[in-house]
Amino acid sequence: MSKQPDVIWLNTSPSLLCLAQPLLSELSDHTTIAQWKYIQSQDEASSLDIAILLLDNYVESSNQSVHLIGHSTGGLLGLLYTRRYPEKVKSLTLLAVGADAALDWQAHYYTHRPFLSRQKILTTMVYNLFGYQNEDTVKRLVSILEQDLDYSLSPHSLFKQLNVPTCPVPVPLMVCGSIDDMIIEPDALQGWRPYLMEGDRYWECQEGRHFFHLFQPTLVAKQILDFWQSLRPLDSVHSCLKANL
Repeated sequence: MSKQPDVIWLNTSPSLLCLAQPLLSELSDHTTIAQWKYIQSQDEASSLDIAILLLDNYVESSNQSVHLIGHSTGGLLGLLYTRRYPEKVKSLTLLAVGADAALDWQAHYYTHRPFLSRQKILTTMVYNLFGYQNEDTVKRLVSILEQDLDYSLSPHSLFKQLNVPTCPVPVPLMVCGSIDDMIIEPDALQGWRPYLMEGDRYWECQEGRHFFHLFQPTLVAKQILDFWQSLRPLDSVHSCLKANL
């Protein structure tokens, strides 16, 4: 019988999952981690509510509370799920999720789309997201971003962009970002500070841009594992209380 996962990585974009693999590999050396994947077809309406219900079905099947972790829109999904079902979540770790949790690279894309071509914006976005790359790498990354636009769960479109108000999270929270991220800039990340509770973590990577967990997987994993380790005494207390009820 396979062991139930302690951690669930939330993925809302098939094309971007490859960028998380270095971090997931680092984390899997220390804990049991599952990858929850949401695949959005071009014919479906993009619905965070549907994704939350599907995620809940998955979490319910594990028969235990779990640590949730997500980057960008994956983090937004984890945040909305945690606010709805806090009793099912041990902790929430957000990577590149600002105080307005819906802000992502696609929001920037749709802001510029009425004025520039799709290809021009995507090429510029590659440099903003990943820094300078050679021509072949730029082409591959543009293709990945195109797939993300077409097949990812996104709250944004040419006609509407979603905003999510900031408020305290009802479980232990870790907020991570990079100081050179041009999508979630330091001010946007620091907007979380007034809402952090005792035991929550706030950490900024010195470099790595929007996908800092791709470029700095060992460093990011160390910070996340240390956060989870700090919660273990709380888990022990909760287990003891349950055993004596």
